[in-house]
Amino acid sequence: MSGMKSSELAEFLRTCRSRVSPGELGLDGSARRRVPGLRREELAQLAGVSVDYYTRLEQGRSRSASAEVLDALAAALRLNDAERQHLMDLGRPEPAVRKRRARPQRVDPATLRLVEMLDEVHSPAFVLGRRLDVLAHNRLAGLLITEFRALPAADRNQARFVFFDPHARELYQDWEAVAADTVAMLRLDAGRYPDDPQLSALIGELSIHSEHFRKWWSDHKVHRRTTGAKGYHHPLVGDLTVQYQALHPAGDPDQILFVYTTEPGSASETSMRLLANWHTTEREDRELPVR
Repeated sequence: MSGMKSSELAEFLRTCRSRVSPGELGLDGSARRRVPGLRREELAQLAGVSVDYYTRLEQGRSRSASAEVLDALAAALRLNDAERQHLMDLGRPEPAVRKRRARPQRVDPATLRLVEMLDEVHSPAFVLGRRLDVLAHNRLAGLLITEFRALPAADRNQARFVFFDPHARELYQDWEAVAADTVAMLRLDAGRYPDDPQLSALIGELSIHSEHFRKWWSDHKVHRRTTGAKGYHHPLVGDLTVQYQALHPAGDPDQILFVYTTEPGSASETSMRLLANWHTTEREDRELPVR
């Protein structure tokens, strides 16, 4: 395990341990504790490992952690699926041969056609890749969020948009929740790709320029989006709420296809249709011949 990965593992374990209430696990929570959460010896006992071994893990001094031990720690800490995966990513031994640099991601043509077809049913759709790079989106997603295709390639990134674009602060009804989730998604990627220089550069830039990012990054929370709702305050059509689904297109587990829908018959559906129609009308107006 590299020094960087062992350090990340140590910090993640300490953070997760501090979040667990002793009372929830049937332990004596009334005793005076110097720090919140479980003691090291309590967690070690729950996971069935020696206190010395767990201490070495949490201090970044152990260079190995078996899948069985990590699984036992995840269970004792009551980690969710995303947190468990992150722990496994941080704790697995380094491969004997360093992996080749990942190739640039490309969206399959069939996925691109699907993304474009979703415009016809008034569903914004976009594909995120590693580092939350925006790999593709349809017209309605561009109008709802921002037109990433008009940006320089280096700026087509969800995290950059959320933290660096002033429009994002006004667009999301709960910007802080969206931004914190964005950090947690990047943290998940960082565990999977600790040697990705572009990811490291992105995290460094966000840390330097955003106090919010630094705070949430130090929380060591991880998040994997599956389904949920998100509220927007759009400058053209006002407030609307979308339900989203996160899907994995076949062929690339590092890509996520997000599809937005609105509740049938709701004010949000009306607003989304207005947005789609406004986009269509504007495009047709631009294409009218000059007489």
